[in-house]
Amino acid sequence: MKRFVLIVLLSFSFLSGNKILIPMDLAQKDHLKAYGIAYWILTQDINVEWLLNYRGGSFMLDEFPAITKEARIRGVTVESIDDQSVIGIYAEVDANNMEVVLLEKAPKIAIYTPPSKQPWDDAVTLALTYAEVDYEMLWDDEVFLGKLDRFDWLHLHHEDFTGQYGKFYRNFHNAPWYVDQQQEFETMAKRLGFTSVSEEKKAVARTIRDYVGKGGFLFAMCSATDSYDIALAAEGVDITEALIDGTPADPNAENRMDFSKSFAFREFTIITDPFVYEFSDIDVPPSDRPTTRGAEADYFTLFEFSAKYDPVPAMLTQNHVGIVKGFMGQTTGFRRSLIKNHVLIMGEVEGDEQVKYLHGNYGRGSFTFLGGHDPEDYQHFVGDPPTDLALHRNSPGYRLILNNILFPAARKKERKT
Repeated sequence: MKRFVLIVLLSFSFLSGNKILIPMDLAQKDHLKAYGIAYWILTQDINVEWLLNYRGGSFMLDEFPAITKEARIRGVTVESIDDQSVIGIYAEVDANNMEVVLLEKAPKIAIYTPPSKQPWDDAVTLALTYAEVDYEMLWDDEVFLGKLDRFDWLHLHHEDFTGQYGKFYRNFHNAPWYVDQQQEFETMAKRLGFTSVSEEKKAVARTIRDYVGKGGFLFAMCSATDSYDIALAAEGVDITEALIDGTPADPNAENRMDFSKSFAFREFTIITDPFVYEFSDIDVPPSDRPTTRGAEADYFTLFEFSAKYDPVPAMLTQNHVGIVKGFMGQTTGFRRSLIKNHVLIMGEVEGDEQVKYLHGNYGRGSFTFLGGHDPEDYQHFVGDPPTDLALHRNSPGYRLILNNILFPAARKKERKT
């Protein structure tokens, strides 16, 4: 009923040919809530034009006073522009490395997360909550019941799809949260008919793979990136030591990995030792031997893509800066030499083997991986309080996350290169 009333209000309040511009350059007071406004507009069945590379990836739409009012309530900067200004914007876009992408439908968003509280937070959940973007949470039961198909976009964060409880055994195996999590996961795996948590988690990974193959969009961060690919490559191979699941790992596990089944990574070496806080050699720098440049010196560079010929990576890298502050996680970045040839690198540490941001296709869908845990908390430790995004309204790192939620809303164009 509320949505119907709003639509009626909008239809009577459309007064002229003017448009609203939501700037995404330094003029924007709150970049993160700007994405939320764009998403909210789509839920009202109103199209939004995403102006790639124009003023930081601004949004434009027909002017309605109700939308202007809502944007101002949320603290989002909007500009009213007349017909001549609109013509000028289109001309500038046409003459430069810019493009107009039409956003038509608000994607349905799901977050894969356990029902019990974790001793860490999820940057994507924080971003969506702050931006006021609707999402649903689901876990393994919903995955196996086929409920993924109800969603356009799925996020995985600090998860371990190898079933080794995040490789936290050495430091936290006596912590109450670790003990509770192990009991919860073991009970769930048994109830679902699996002999171990590792086999159950690998089956979840394969079900998500099928979801992507059918057209789903997957966005993963932190340990959900490499542990996910390891789980796919380890189908039918026991890579979990007896200390974790009661049965020894396959001594020939390394030679039995099938890299043709993984999304992004190849020829990696797995680390099965439960006392080593690392899954494989994909992660750069390794979590068990972290070397940091320090928060003040750690940056990665976004690639600049042709907005007209490669609109997908252009959408995913829209920002008001080209160099973004680095941030660490259980998986901080990806070793360049282990990335498959068909995977597109979108962000890297220049002069280093670390790749921070990548994208690829699988079947009719796609996946995007971003290394690190929280773009505004350089080293986020277990038990740290969640980041207050009201203090980081213009975060370039969080913008990368929110680019991904609007990507499925775009009218698809065939890639030309």
